[in-house]
Amino acid sequence: MAEPTGMGLGQAVALLAVTVFAVPLFKRFGLGAVLGYLAAGLVIGPFGIGMIQDTESVLHVAELGVVMFLFIIGLEMRPARLWSLRKEIFGLGALQVVVCASLLTAAAIAFGLPWYAGLIIGSGFALSSTAIVMQLLEERNENNENDGQRVVSILLFEDLAIVPLLAVVAILAGQFGTAIEDPQPIWMTVGFAIAAVAAVYVIGRWALNPAFRLLAQYGGREVMTAGALLVVLGAAWAMDLGGLSMAMGAFLAGVLLSESTFRNQLEADVEPFRGILLGLFFLSVGMSLDLSVVARDWPLVLGGVLAFMGAKMIGVYSVARFMKAGHPEALKRAALMGEGGEFAFVLYAAALAAGLFDARTGAIASAVVILSMALTPLRMLVADRLKSRETVSLEGVEEARNLQERVLVIGFGRFAQVVCQPLLARDVDVSIVDIDVDMIKAAGNFGFKVYYGDGARLDVLRSSGAADAESILVCVDKAETADRIVELVQSEFPLTKLFVRAYDRGHSIRLIKAGVEYHIRETFESALAFSEHVLMDLGFSDEDAREAVDDARRRDHERLTLQVAGGLQAGRDLSRGNATTPEPAPYVKPRREGRALNEEAAGMMTAEELEERQQEQG
Repeated sequence: MAEPTGMGLGQAVALLAVTVFAVPLFKRFGLGAVLGYLAAGLVIGPFGIGMIQDTESVLHVAELGVVMFLFIIGLEMRPARLWSLRKEIFGLGALQVVVCASLLTAAAIAFGLPWYAGLIIGSGFALSSTAIVMQLLEERNENNENDGQRVVSILLFEDLAIVPLLAVVAILAGQFGTAIEDPQPIWMTVGFAIAAVAAVYVIGRWALNPAFRLLAQYGGREVMTAGALLVVLGAAWAMDLGGLSMAMGAFLAGVLLSESTFRNQLEADVEPFRGILLGLFFLSVGMSLDLSVVARDWPLVLGGVLAFMGAKMIGVYSVARFMKAGHPEALKRAALMGEGGEFAFVLYAAALAAGLFDARTGAIASAVVILSMALTPLRMLVADRLKSRETVSLEGVEEARNLQERVLVIGFGRFAQVVCQPLLARDVDVSIVDIDVDMIKAAGNFGFKVYYGDGARLDVLRSSGAADAESILVCVDKAETADRIVELVQSEFPLTKLFVRAYDRGHSIRLIKAGVEYHIRETFESALAFSEHVLMDLGFSDEDAREAVDDARRRDHERLTLQVAGGLQAGRDLSRGNATTPEPAPYVKPRREGRALNEEAAGMMTAEELEERQQEQG
């Protein structure tokens, strides 16, 4: 009896084991989860210890992780928002693909490849890895920032670019190929693609919401989950039939459902599958690295990695600067998108099947792509280091040196600007540091003296007078940066009092556990003041409105105390909700009405209670 070629339970356990070990280890040393997955895949794959042999089938399943990732991104990208990015998608995206493909084609030809093979290999490497780039953006909390949105726009155009590139392969196959006799006509390829997009749009626009309403009414939770998976996989399958990328189909379905009332439910249902399958995708990419090819042709592989990554990073950086991006953003984008991506494998497989280059060339090109993907987290580390050490134009701005005021304020955004007003009104000596040069210059126009310095660095804290300050006010926007500053101050300046701006409830709990003297959630008191004025406008007296706000403040404090000990779910009964709840009632109504045991108890009953009892009894 033949041995099964699929993946068994033992292999699944091995995959989970190396993931659980490698990913936290790599994240502990600042290398990121992606590199941990890739390394784990390399170890467990056929070119490592050989626990998994059938990497092709694993990769096919794992591609669904990328599909679901793009679906969730689509849910967050409403049609109006997507339309506002049209210039970035079709302008910036097209320009980057054309420039990078030209540079990479030239690099491939320089390695001795024919121009048509160089065009395919260079164009494939020009398409970045959607999975790796989006994962890194999410880990860094930058996917919703402006520069992150521009990166997403470029990735969307690259997803679309696979269609004309596959058409180019078909055209070149007819002239230079050896394996395809009757390639599919171009008009048919384009027609299928348009039909697939139209089908997904029509179904998503007019059929999905009514369908989910029926599922919500007559189906259970598991049926809703099945429906969410059906939407994602169905859209991906339709795009795959049309010759487009499956990820593009899932993204389009997500955009069409982004304004649906079921949006949050869909995201919650798909998220667990997305995380597991995306990790499996990175593992399968690591498994696919053929170490025998690397060992046999290591000069070509090493030279290809250096030449292709260098050429693409130059192209990405040049396009970013041409489109008026600053040096830090251009540098980050070049490091983030300096790799080849999963679409390169699709393009190379089609070219190999068409006979445009031989199997050895395809294996070397694939190894170059995989190694460039594995190096992405390391490129980001280098870019971050260069960014932190880059020479900033400090014309008209003073660096934080030898400051010795009573209060040190770190971060001078909207929050800190208000905080400083009462302090300055009482002539408290305040030193203010911030890392945003433009903000520092703008603050100078309004009479503020702000020094340049990164408060998350120990040397800057020392030069800013943290050792001598009575209080340090941490008013930065990002919770992670605030946590880093708190850790440094408590370690190096334990006698200095800390007052910290908290981002949200979870951040508040971390600060309490860290022993911060005082913290406040950035929107808490303003929201209570807002609510107090609403109550007064609705006709409640000043005293009633103030009492309601005080009650909300007290309940919040009690709930936060419980959450510090029991987690975010503790103290839920202290939070008022607008959902109606039934009045508690006894299972069996007592035969006799309750009576006071003595005169003292009877005296404690209100007049209203006595009147109710008298009415009930007669």
